[in-house]
Amino acid sequence: MAISTGGSGGETPMSDINTTPLVDVMLVLLIIFLIAVPVAIQTIDQLRIPIIESTESKDKVENLLLTVSTTDEAGRSAGDPGFTGASRNGECRVYFNNITPVTSEELYDDAFERLDSIVKRAGGAEQILEDPEKIPQVHIRGDVQAPWQCVAGAIYNVQAAGYPTVGFISNPVDPNG
Repeated sequence: MAISTGGSGGETPMSDINTTPLVDVMLVLLIIFLIAVPVAIQTIDQLRIPIIESTESKDKVENLLLTVSTTDEAGRSAGDPGFTGASRNGECRVYFNNITPVTSEELYDDAFERLDSIVKRAGGAEQILEDPEKIPQVHIRGDVQAPWQCVAGAIYNVQAAGYPTVGFISNPVDPNG
């Protein structure tokens, strides 16, 4: 039997990292995430927006009001005859200033034009930034049945249009029960 002692004629010690444990850990993490992601998505779809007591807000005329809802099971929008209420599987509907239905592109364009006119009326961006109370906000009233994707799309469009603050309006709760 012969033994190598790493002398002058022998092999040099191996200095490469052993990647087998790294690959094993990555495969285990991949399996865990493959199992956990569908569970997390199902949990989000069942999310219910809480109804909390709301207080009177001091709305400025410049604030933008949005209502986010969906069509009913038959594809009818709010205001259409026979509308039975928003459906979880309906198409997203966004109402600009709680009245005018708009698409995503129209929401971005209308919100941008509205904010631009407010900034120009205030004397420019520098003037409006001097007093944070002058900066308009977006208030979203989301239907309980509206999927989170609808609300998230509305938030994305108004923030892309330049509105820095987005808030939510809740339904008032009768304090007497």
